[in-house]
This record gives sequence, structure tokens and C-alpha cells, in this order.
Amino acid sequence: MSNFIVEKNPKSPISESYRTLRTNIQFSSFDKDIKTIVVTSSAPGEGKSTTIGNLALVMAQSGKRVLLIDADLRKPTVHKKFKLSNQTGLTNILIEDKNPFEVIQKYSDNLYILTSGILPPNPAEVVASNKLRNFINEMKNHFDYILLDSPPVIAVTDAQILSSFLDGVILVVSSGEAEKELVKKAKDLLDKVNANIIGVVLNKLELKSRKGYGYYYYYYGEEGSAKK
Repeated sequence: MSNFIVEKNPKSPISESYRTLRTNIQFSSFDKDIKTIVVTSSAPGEGKSTTIGNLALVMAQSGKRVLLIDADLRKPTVHKKFKLSNQTGLTNILIEDKNPFEVIQKYSDNLYILTSGILPPNPAEVVASNKLRNFINEMKNHFDYILLDSPPVIAVTDAQILSSFLDGVILVVSSGEAEKELVKKAKDLLDKVNANIIGVVLNKLELKSRKGYGYYYYYYGEEGSAKK
């Protein structure tokens, strides 16, 4: 059974929230074409991989060709969540010059997934390489959206590196778990590399009027104030 609520229960309020997130991203690209997005968090365990998986699925369901890349070269989880093989993936393309279209796995009609592949001893250098930038630029010719899962911002520099050359960043924050100061620090670190923070997902928020957990989506206005 799928790990993602947009597949398990597409009519749920949470699934509808992911569709709202998708719509807001599409509208946010009027002034700037947003095709490449990195999803990260301030700390581990905030639900970034689940968020990016659900987002990729609803984007694909809308008819867009989507490539989901697991760029977390330290603790990759995308292959586990989608129940895919990770024998070959992103690092095999970058380091071994594998043909991308022999490595990318098709999950559904419009969703394609590139797992992390072998874990390198120097993940930050791989993420910062011109090979990765060139690969992503090449993939823009084949996909409407490219989503990258990355490690938490506070722990390592990978998310900062990615956000410095991708079109947008989504920061996932776990309600009741994330420390306020860490979230502020994560935002400051992204700001230092001029990252385009297009939204903040407040995840695991318990809603008294609903059963279970949901999330709220926030985007940044022109003056940087968070709006719901």
C-alpha cells in the first residue's frame, strides 16, 4: 500500500491541502518561471520527504511531467517511501556517467523518480558540482517540474548549496516539534545564499475540527511576511 495520503485517501482534507500547495506554486511562477524546487527542513524528522512525495504526486496528477530527485546523499528515504530499488541513482549518473534515462524510474504516467544511488564520501562536493547543475538544466528540457529532497538545513550545507541555484525552496516545519530558534536559523541560512523561499509547510499540525494531522501552507509576500 502507498505511503502517501494523496494516493491512500485522495478526498481527505490533507490531500486537498497538497493540491492547494500545488496551485499556489503554479501561481507563484507568474513573474519567475519556477521549475526546480528543493524541499528541506530545519531538523530531521519534520516530514520533508513525505511532503515532497505527496507534492510530486499531486503535480503529476494534474498532468505535469514531474521528476523527483533524492538529493539527500546522507540519509536517503525516497526509494523506501516509494518502494523502489536504490541500486543505481543520482550519484551513478554524476560519478559514473550513467545514462539518466536508464536510471530514472517511472512511478506513474507523469511521475518519474531518481533515487540517490550509492552514497558518496563527499556528498557536499557532489551537490555543489557543475555536473549536478548541468544535469538539472538538461532535465528541464524533459520535465515541467523537478523536485529535490535534501538534508535538513541546520545539519549540513547541502540544502543551502542547492537553494543557491534552484528556482525555489519549500521549508517544512513540524508543529510542536521544531524549535523556534532552529527554524529562524534555517531561514537565515537560506537567506544568506539568496534562496527564493516560496513557502513554509507547517506539518503535523493537530486540527481540533478534524481527525488526524494536517498542515498549513504559508508563502512569502513581497515584503517577506508570511501569509496563509
